[in-house]
Amino acid sequence: MTIVLAGCGDLGTEAGLRFAALGHPVMGLRRSVEKLPPEITGQSVDLSVQVPTLPSDTSVVMIAVSPDERTPDGYRATYVESVRNIADAIRADCAVAPRVIYISSTAVYGIEDGSWVDESTPADPVSGTASVLREAELLLAESVENSTILRLAGIYGPGRTRQIDRIREGREAMSPTPRFTNLIHRDDAAEAIVHLATMRTSPDSLYVGVDNEPSDQREIIEFLARSISRPVPPLSADVTSDARGHGKRCRNDLLRATGFSFTYPSYREGYTAVLAGAGVRHS
Repeated sequence: MTIVLAGCGDLGTEAGLRFAALGHPVMGLRRSVEKLPPEITGQSVDLSVQVPTLPSDTSVVMIAVSPDERTPDGYRATYVESVRNIADAIRADCAVAPRVIYISSTAVYGIEDGSWVDESTPADPVSGTASVLREAELLLAESVENSTILRLAGIYGPGRTRQIDRIREGREAMSPTPRFTNLIHRDDAAEAIVHLATMRTSPDSLYVGVDNEPSDQREIIEFLARSISRPVPPLSADVTSDARGHGKRCRNDLLRATGFSFTYPSYREGYTAVLAGAGVRHS
């Protein structure tokens, strides 16, 4: 039974390697298939404008696409049209409806007052790009049966060192007021995809994918600064959270109730691994 990866960036490729390690044949759909590792068979396709050809024995489709342009139009071309084209391919090619795992974002929650969020919280996006993400989710629910949405928060992991670099170079500053952030390590996100795709019972239609500890961004900056033996960045009114709000705190109780456990339950374990050079970022 073939696993199809619709989108093979860093996250999709890592999930594909984990599926392959379990003995599943894996096909990756992306424009530049030459970048795929040998464990993943490639099909060159632009999912924003093309309907792919899926193996008739496809058992799982993971959709994890990313936009070329971070604008509403760029998001619509990538997320909405990719869902539409994958749905057409499933109807045309698959002998049995596959389990579909769709990667979305906690950005669809338009909450910025620091309150708690879970799967029961209404999706009420406030930005144009987040509204398109929600549009793609609704299209998925309407056009693809047996689908599960996994709303991920900020992904970090191997090779994602921009904030660390800013601290190391003395270019980071901290807000004088709290702003909560939610994270998930790339490896835990990939393992959550595999876990939901291979559960013996059907997963629910929606999960929030975050680690166990939503944190004030200032705590993370302080931790990273001390970990690389750099001064803790100063507080700056220019970084105040008042204009952007205080973020939100996401719960992962439903995901954990499926039996999933985190290798990196908080930013401390995850960033310690990043700083130690663990893992590889896939191109």
